Amino acid sequence: MTSNDSLARLAAVIESRKPANGGDPDKSYVARLLHKGPDAFLKKVGEEATEVVMAAKDAEHGGDRSKLVGEVADLWFHSMIALAHYGLAPADVLAELERREGLSGIEEKAMRKLRAREAGDD
Repeated sequence: MTSNDSLARLAAVIESRKPANGGDPDKSYVARLLHKGPDAFLKKVGEEATEVVMAAKDAEHGGDRSKLVGEVADLWFHSMIALAHYGLAPADVLAELERREGLSGIEEKAMRKLRAREAGDD
């Protein structure tokens, strides 16, 4: 079993919890967040990102590193809810990471800026 399989299984569960697929907001946390709309799940993404930062800072000073893993898992989970809402999947993110493989971060950022400028000129 690969981590990609785990992400795909979780994405399928999230997809099944969409209100359009019969997800019940009274019985499912995911369905509740999706039912409430982007403000609800995006707020959770922001909260979890902050918790990742705090856990990393704690780990830097001798804190429990497993807390960082847990917070990143929470961030990924809530990010996957956002992806599902917008019709995207973990495979889309993995494809983007694979596209970037071998590029330096500096080159990749410069390419994104150039594309954004070109899109703005149209």
